[in-house]
Amino acid sequence: MPIPRFYCAMPLPPGRQVALPDEVARHAVGVLRLRDGDDVILFNGDGSECIGQLVKTGKSAEVSLKMVCSPERESPLDITLVQGVSSGERMDYTLQKAVELGVTAIQPVMMRRTIVRLDDDKRHKRRQHWQGVVISACEQCGRNHVPPVAPILDFHEWLGTVPGLVGERFLLDPEASLRLRDLAAPVETVTLLAGPEGGYDANERDAVIRAGFTRLSLGPRILRTETAALAALAAMQSQWGDL
Repeated sequence: MPIPRFYCAMPLPPGRQVALPDEVARHAVGVLRLRDGDDVILFNGDGSECIGQLVKTGKSAEVSLKMVCSPERESPLDITLVQGVSSGERMDYTLQKAVELGVTAIQPVMMRRTIVRLDDDKRHKRRQHWQGVVISACEQCGRNHVPPVAPILDFHEWLGTVPGLVGERFLLDPEASLRLRDLAAPVETVTLLAGPEGGYDANERDAVIRAGFTRLSLGPRILRTETAALAALAAMQSQWGDL
């Protein structure tokens, strides 16, 4: 059984005993039923992880930190996923699996055919929720760098940031003719745009193409929003990365 891993946003000096945050302690003791002396791994997003032993203190818990190490589990590809916001569990699933597939950063975008509508307060709460999904995925898959979920932008706001992007830019488009196999491996970062449930509005697609995005096909079948980005990430990792 793998050693349980927990994200803790705090310094993790080996040789010290640190108190687990309440939510992490509840999960470790109340959900996983870990016992005194059980091995655990803590990480804080700096690229390293610290192995220690659990010390139960009533309903709380601490960890006696023993050894720090920095295993390399990051993809050689630097990919930012720009994802048209989808509703409910679809977006959670996309972000969870994108993290497992090595994505570097995530930019959610509200597009014309996005079904869910979010005011400022809901956007903030949804972003916090998605960052939690990302952290949980890192705990599960072994990553020690946590991909950031950027603030949700409306399409026109995001489009205004495009001139500042570097590297390759791809637009997933079922009507495109270019395939991944036709492309050379990127030498810089990759920005990958995937649409929401309803697909792109024609004006949005045209604007993105004018902004320098290359239309990219994933084959003859039309994929759902939660499938398209993940299929592209898996294919990129297989062709250029570490799968």
